[in-house]
Formats: sequence, structure tokens, C-alpha cells
Amino acid sequence: MVQQLFFEDMSIGQSDSITRTITAEMIEAFAEISGDVNPLHLDAEYAATTRFGERIAHGALTASFISAVLGTRLPGIGAVFMHQSTKFLAPVRIGDTVVASAEVTAMEKNRVSYETKCMVGDKIVVAGDALVYVPSRPNA
Repeated sequence: MVQQLFFEDMSIGQSDSITRTITAEMIEAFAEISGDVNPLHLDAEYAATTRFGERIAHGALTASFISAVLGTRLPGIGAVFMHQSTKFLAPVRIGDTVVASAEVTAMEKNRVSYETKCMVGDKIVVAGDALVYVPSRPNA
């Protein structure tokens, strides 16, 4: 569901999330779109020789779910992503279910700061913060 919240609708502590399960097809599509064809993501035989022992999702694919939260849920339509910092803390594997979330931490002059994270089960796999421009409600 895509929604639209205006700056006036937002409050500190407000949060939302999305849930996505990683598939091989997602990883392959992301590699095609991004151009990141590192065999760690695409070649099971190669990935088996790495410290991960199997293919893993691109970190940027996992982090992109944060953009989905901000662009479709909190605040949704009209959001303009201004900044994102991320720390990649653990690998995400095919079949993992990722919960990406954002929580409002500060608000000033149509700019909303968020704590962002992606989790697999009870493990944080991506952590960071974001800054988003959120439009004001039009005058009626």
C-alpha cells in the first residue's frame, strides 16, 4: 500500500516497515540493473569458496528496502531522499526474510531524520540513518 503523509502528519517516534523475502531472481535482477555482477552474488560455486559459503544478496539490494519504506509508507508519496548512511553488519542469504524499518528521530523545516535498519529474524543486518524532505500539506 502506498500512502502520503505530509510534514504536519509526522511525529517523533513514528515508524513503519516492509517485509521482503530474498530470492535468487531478485539478486539476479539487481545485478542486471546495478551492473554489480560480483560472483559472490551470482555464482554458487564461487560463493561456496568464500567465508559466506553460499551466494549472498548485494548489500545495496537489502538497503534499498529502506527506500521502499520511505517512498511508500513513511512519508510515502512526495518524499525526497536527501541522505542515507548505512552499515552492513551481516550477510543476507537467499530465502532470508528482511524487515526494513524507519523510525522518525527528528523533524525540522520539512526535513525528517530517521533511524533505519534491516533485520533478518532478531539480527540487524543493515543499520543507519536517513534524512528525507517531506512536503507540507497544501493550503486548502
